[in-house]
Amino acid sequence: MPASPLFKRLLIANRGEIACRVIRTCRRLGIETVAVYSEADAGALHVRMADHAVCIGGAAPAESYLRSEAVIDAALRSGAEAIHPGYGFLSENAGFAEAVAAAGLVFVGPPASAMQRMGSKAGAKQLMAAAGVPVVPGYNGEDQSAETLAAEAQRTGFPLMVKAAHGGGGKGMRVVHAPEDFAAALESCQREARNAFGRDRVLLERYVRSPRHIEIQVFADSHGQVIHLNERECSAQRRYQKVLEESPSPFLTPRLRAAMGEAAVAAARAIGYVNAGTVEFIVDPEGNFYFMEINTRLQVEHPVTEMVTGLDLVEWQLRVAAGEPLPLRQDQVPQRGHAIEVRLYAEDPDSGFLPASGTLRTLALPSPSAHVRVDAGVEQGDAVSVFYDPMIAKLIVHDVDRPAALAGLRAALAQCHVAGLKTNIGFLEALARHPALVEGRIDTGYLDRHLDEFLHGGDAAGSAELAIAAVAFLLRAQQAEAARAAAGAEPHSPWALADGWRLHGRAARHLRLRCGEATHEVLARGHGGQWQLSVDGREHAVDGARTHDGWVELLLDGVGRRARMRFDGEVLELHDGRRRLQVARLSGERAGGEEGGGDGQVRAPMPGRVVVVRVGPGQQVEAGAELLVMEAMKMELSVKAPRAGIVSALRAAAGDFVEAEAVLAVVGDAEAA
Repeated sequence: MPASPLFKRLLIANRGEIACRVIRTCRRLGIETVAVYSEADAGALHVRMADHAVCIGGAAPAESYLRSEAVIDAALRSGAEAIHPGYGFLSENAGFAEAVAAAGLVFVGPPASAMQRMGSKAGAKQLMAAAGVPVVPGYNGEDQSAETLAAEAQRTGFPLMVKAAHGGGGKGMRVVHAPEDFAAALESCQREARNAFGRDRVLLERYVRSPRHIEIQVFADSHGQVIHLNERECSAQRRYQKVLEESPSPFLTPRLRAAMGEAAVAAARAIGYVNAGTVEFIVDPEGNFYFMEINTRLQVEHPVTEMVTGLDLVEWQLRVAAGEPLPLRQDQVPQRGHAIEVRLYAEDPDSGFLPASGTLRTLALPSPSAHVRVDAGVEQGDAVSVFYDPMIAKLIVHDVDRPAALAGLRAALAQCHVAGLKTNIGFLEALARHPALVEGRIDTGYLDRHLDEFLHGGDAAGSAELAIAAVAFLLRAQQAEAARAAAGAEPHSPWALADGWRLHGRAARHLRLRCGEATHEVLARGHGGQWQLSVDGREHAVDGARTHDGWVELLLDGVGRRARMRFDGEVLELHDGRRRLQVARLSGERAGGEEGGGDGQVRAPMPGRVVVVRVGPGQQVEAGAELLVMEAMKMELSVKAPRAGIVSALRAAAGDFVEAEAVLAVVGDAEAA
């Protein structure tokens, strides 16, 4: 687009990744930015990136980001001329859009009237049907009596969907397969809708089996021009929440793509739309498509469209909001290659995708390139708060075609590493390799029907994988011993060599490794990159082992093996290019088969929480007695006394979170006590 004065200062009524995303475009266009933040977000990345920042309230969204009057007041006080709402929070609140305009500010989004027309699913369906946009057969009338709804359910036919007429996010939705189940499903749906949205009106729709979710990005200006920027497929979903998005869709034919684009433009015109929006459709296996809803904002997955078109949609939003016309006609919209996006979340897939919170002790993401884009709202050292969406980053890849883009996605995910909290990286890696996705045949219900196929957290590690992990620990210990010896001994002294040498022969080293729920015993004989390993009694020969640039490389039983390694205290993450594995080294390692008491310091084997303390200061204990119990990596670990003696110090209490290698207790000599 040609240069334009646009706005001098813009307030972003959001946080996290989308706030950072808007700031980047504004910085390129020379627009000053104002961040708003809650008390919990005082040190957040979007606050650090913005030119100005204003605190608008407490940590809970209702006390800050959802307070429209506080946001508008911040804009007026900071001298902002316009407000960008991002997505979520107030972005689809028609009342907020009206209040922004009433305050003399520009709302970077559609007019409130367009939002109001889309505020009710029932009303939206009626509008779309009148505009000739295909809608799913069903009932969306005013009569909400149980008798009428039951009769309309019979007319629509089973299976059918009962949906809350107001709201979204998968709430207030029930699939009913038989007439006898309808009454209970209706009552449950109405109750959930009432609790979530304050209104219990429902609509009925024919249930489309094995649907695809296709959305069309539309853009309209205030001069009457409306175009679409092609589609994104979002069929990879879990509980109606998108997991992976891509463009172009591997499912659409050119004819179907053109028809859906025309329908999306008609839908936008029907409600007097201006700015960026997304028209969402479901498509049945036969290629029949039906209107779902219009999202009256920028979508989370908008980078997919940006990658295949080469356009900056935030810049388009700002220029349209400033009154400029759209820069392209429909036939000028570019489409190049294939793009895929996944969302990296702080959550635990093996525990029902429960959100996680905590500090990102380590955050390694791929370096941006011509093929890889990373949109993040946090950096290493930042905290993922319990108050907000736990998204860490969006990973977007682009290449010449879909197979190349999928290969790039797998390579980019392999480079990701997070320490400090649980993430869905392993789940995303399994998804990126799954035949249903690779072959382009995944539908919106596939993940929910086959979730176990994507969860590998409980998979057992093979002895070869454990052998590689043991080698990584041995090489790290060898390097540390060499550094200590070199610092305190003559450089050419044989005593400075960390080669396991003993007067009566090289000592074997005993490692206890934990992977998943299982503990494994490894006995290692050798030194200097050559070992004979016994892993739970199975023998392996290791030759030429070394570490290089974050990789461990070795010959294992004569076969070359290589894996990326990352340590977080005594927890090792290995990635061999296909599988991500976490292995913890437990305390109690022995050299030469002898139980060493050492200095009596009892250290945390990995980061975790102390759940039970079994002893007190001054208590006498035997070697191997349980001193504390920790919870880490979804398992309980028994922390034991390294020798007999007296507990001379206790440095942890139940409930404490401790880092790896933190001293939890000290067991002194009984005689000294």
